[in-house]
Parts: sequence; C-alpha cells; structure tokens
Amino acid sequence: MPRSTLRLPRTRRIVGVVVLALVAAVMAPFTTARADGFYDPPSSVSAAPGTVLKAESMTFYLDPLRTIRSTARATRVMYATRDRSGVAVAVTGTVLVPTVPWIGVGQRPVIGYAAGTQGMGDQCAPSRQLAAGSEYEGAFVSGLLARGYAVAMTDYQGLGTPGTHTYMVREAQAHAVLDMVRAAQRLPGTGLPTAGPVMLAGYSQGGGASAAAAELAPTYAPELKLRGAVAGAVPAELGAVAAHLDGSLYSAFALYAVAGQSAAYGLDLDSFLNARGTSVIDAVKGECVGQSIALHAFTRSSDLTKDGRSLTELAAAEPFRSIIADQRIGRLKPAVPVLLTHSVLDDVIPYAVGRGLAHDWCARGANVAFSANVTPTHVGGAVPSFAKEYAFLEARVAGLPQVSDCWWL
Repeated sequence: MPRSTLRLPRTRRIVGVVVLALVAAVMAPFTTARADGFYDPPSSVSAAPGTVLKAESMTFYLDPLRTIRSTARATRVMYATRDRSGVAVAVTGTVLVPTVPWIGVGQRPVIGYAAGTQGMGDQCAPSRQLAAGSEYEGAFVSGLLARGYAVAMTDYQGLGTPGTHTYMVREAQAHAVLDMVRAAQRLPGTGLPTAGPVMLAGYSQGGGASAAAAELAPTYAPELKLRGAVAGAVPAELGAVAAHLDGSLYSAFALYAVAGQSAAYGLDLDSFLNARGTSVIDAVKGECVGQSIALHAFTRSSDLTKDGRSLTELAAAEPFRSIIADQRIGRLKPAVPVLLTHSVLDDVIPYAVGRGLAHDWCARGANVAFSANVTPTHVGGAVPSFAKEYAFLEARVAGLPQVSDCWWL
C-alpha cells in the first residue's frame, strides 16, 4: 500500500501542521464564495440521499498563497441528503481521488472524512477552504491521499449552502457524512468502485459526526461496505461539553451549538436571550473559527440571557433538555470496529466525555479501541490522533481483526 512521501522529522511535521492551522485560522474569514453560484441549491430537492445534484472540478491547495497544489483529482459536488427530521436538503462537499493507481488490498477505499469545527459562515465550508488553501486539516487529508485512499469530505448542512449550519446536530451531521460517501461512489469519472470499501474518520466536531455516522450506518446506509471508523475527541455528551466551555477561551463553540441546534429544531431564542445575546448569536453565524475564538473568548452565557441563567442551567429545562438529549452519542452500537482517541489534557472536550463514550459502546457490545494521549490542548491532541488513524485504517484495509480494549475500560 502506498505510504506518505513526506520524510520530515516528526517534530518538524507537527510544527508545520500547527503553523498551517494558525495561517488558516487567520485567512479563513477572507475566503469568498465562487461567483458562479455553485452553492445555490435547486428550488426543491426530491432526489434519493447521495444523489449528485451538480459537480465541477476544482484544485485543492495546501497553503493560503496557493503555491502548493495537491496532485489529487478534486471535484466539488452538491448532493442530496436528509436533515434531522428526514427532509431532503442539498449539501456540498469535495471528492478527492489520487491520480496514481491503487496498489493495496482489494479496491480503493473511500474515507468519509468529517471536518472539525470550521465556523458557521458560508465562507468557512471545507470545500471553499480546500480551494483557497486555508483548510487547517488539509495536511491530514493530504496524508490520506498519499496513502492511496479517496476522500469524500462533506461541508455539512448549511455550511456553504443557504441556511444556518446545523452545528453538532447528531443526525444531520451523520447523514451528511454517509451521503457524501454515496455521492462519491456515484460520481462519474472518478474510477471509484460503486460498492467498494468505506471507512469514516474525524476529529472534534468531525469526531462527533464520524461516531454518529458509524452508529446510524446500519439503518441509514446499509448498502455501504463500512469497514471501520475513527473518531477523535468526540463531544458525545453536549451538556458536559457546554459546561466546560462556558466562559473559556473556546466559548464560541458553545455559541455555535446554540445557533445550530435552535435552527435545526425551529427554536425561537428571543424569549431566552437579551439584546447582547441576540447580537452575539447573529454574529457567530457569519464567522469562521479563528475569528470567533478571537472575538468571543471568555464570554459567559449568563451575560447573554434575559434571566441570567447559564447554558448549563437552561440545558436542565425544556426545550433545551430534550434537544441536548437527542445529540447524545453512545446509545447505539456501531456494527464495525471503532477507534476512539482523546487527550487527557484536552482543554475543549473533557477527556471524561470521550472515555464515557468508549464505556457506552463497550456496554453495547461494540468492538472499541481506545487510545489516550497526554499531548497538551485539544489542537495538540489531534496530532497523535491522526497517527493512530493511519495505522487503524491500514489494518482495516488489510482485513486484520481489531483487539477490543473493552476488557480494561
């Protein structure tokens, strides 16, 4: 199986990834939509999930100056999927296929890749940032391509396309990931097998989307030949995550969830938010992640509500309690081996939340490998997560069994 052609020492690779992420965070707010209206959906969507509605070629750049382009064949697609209530919607994404022949076992696998938090503004969509060279996960995606995998990377509902991005809405994100794979397999001219092996991967928001997709795949997309799923730093229990984020450097992530979930459930926030709260939520809907962190760091949710209650207090009462409960990951058993990764020193998603998901899945009889690390911060924990991901994916392609860690968890 092809291996990455990158030979830089490990430390230099890590530094390179961090620098790329920082540059991308600065550049992302300036990424603009294409003038040809590709992201404008049809007036109605009635096609089956995974149907390609339109497609166009693009170039995937690895740097914001657009001096380094990926050799992969890149196609921007719009495809049909389903929102959390089952209504057909149009979502965009990117299909990336290596130009070299697959020389691994069997047919070329497709990785349903779920991006981490990008922001809420349409300019933050991964397909737009891949084309602009500002996608902070571009280096990791490039590593998958170097190993010969095809990558199907969704933009998620409302990110790029009209409407509010349904941030951390479990079913909507899972559907978008699985239907992106379906779209990749149906896209003409890629050379991808229509019923080849599939694996899922993601970290942070993407870890939640990958984990949820692994849970829903047996019922929502049973025809996909899913071999395994990697999910890093999974926000499996949003109540605990929100309590941890409130007033922290990453307060914006909780604000994203309020905006995305209220939109998905048709919840009017006017009766809960004060004037400042309404202004802040409206603002984050147009921002990318680096911008939001800078503008809304250390914001306390109690300063945004009419009665001074915090998000944690609101989450304990309806309608928020039921909405948050709907997003719980770990109540369904994945039918394939899964790898969960998490840093003990994660400063965004508590380690206990990730380990708790492993316990929940093990209790349901799933085959779970759990990889903890002690790399500081949420961003830092992504590096060992991706290193483990590569080994996990190669083992699944080779047909090797996974020894479950459930006996000691």
